[in-house]
Amino acid sequence: MNRLALFVTLLVAFASLAEAAETAPNLAAACWSKDALAGQPQEKPVTKGDKRFDTPPVATKLHPYSAVPPELRGAIRRVKLATDRKLIALTFDLCETNGELAGYDGAIIDYLRAHNIKATLFAGGKWMRSHPARTQQLIADPLFEIANHADAHRNLRLLSGDQLIAEISGPQQAYEAARTGLYASECAAEHKDEAAALPPRMTLFRFPFGACHQASLDAVNDQGLLAIQWDLSTGDPAPKQSAEAIANAMIKRTKPGSILIGHANGRGHNTAAALPIAIPQLQAQGYEFVTVSELLAAGTPEITSTCYDNRPGDTDKYDTFFSRPQVSPPKPAPEKTDVPGSPLR
Repeated sequence: MNRLALFVTLLVAFASLAEAAETAPNLAAACWSKDALAGQPQEKPVTKGDKRFDTPPVATKLHPYSAVPPELRGAIRRVKLATDRKLIALTFDLCETNGELAGYDGAIIDYLRAHNIKATLFAGGKWMRSHPARTQQLIADPLFEIANHADAHRNLRLLSGDQLIAEISGPQQAYEAARTGLYASECAAEHKDEAAALPPRMTLFRFPFGACHQASLDAVNDQGLLAIQWDLSTGDPAPKQSAEAIANAMIKRTKPGSILIGHANGRGHNTAAALPIAIPQLQAQGYEFVTVSELLAAGTPEITSTCYDNRPGDTDKYDTFFSRPQVSPPKPAPEKTDVPGSPLR
């Protein structure tokens, strides 16, 4: 098969996935009440010092997969559309590192559901293990595409061998275990067609910190996962990034075929407040929200040989960022009171 024929075959496969997602019944609505699906404010904060989920489970056999072919290897940043439709993909990361429990920003998910907005959620394996009910709800909801965001948000540029493979395969195991549990539930037994439509595995991957190198790219692609980056970052991990600033970035910098990144794990500061500002304005401009797989099916992915945030090399800092010594700020000189002979403050 020549390169063009292979690429067309792959696009047809993506189109089939997109069509299946478009027509899939809503198993989440069938198996959970509205109250059970609704986010709770106490779920959003990140909890430090909780190590209950630091140790990954024993590896299990994964659903069969094939390595990504040459035409799609590398880091996909956006899609050149083959249609006049103004399609874009919202993506939200659900990551969690060791020694903590990340949050669940239900206000984001609730807004997307209320307004029928599709999104792709890049979930870490550890996050899925520590949020089992939410994971199953998201898997069961046809609005959302669930994708791989590494196991414990390690920098894959610094890993090799079994550690590298485990960081990539851990989320696959967590997803497949959650899907199996959902499929075996009493509710799924009553909705067999909906349960059978659940994807058997994740097919997309996002690198923690947006940092990769050739060995980690190869490892991801060899495990049958497309490496998905972004061409528009909302900057929402920064606490001082206001809802207005996030919304302005979305409105002013979005282009047809864009992939936008935000966070829904309690570190998407002000994102929930930004969506009601940005999404109606983007819709007024004619933009339609699709999953990443649907976006890929609608055009040709723009692929780079490395990963970065805004410009090549800007994520290399994460190779040493967490090993730098923390320098405490100088202590201010003690002040004297206006009363002679009184002690220093």
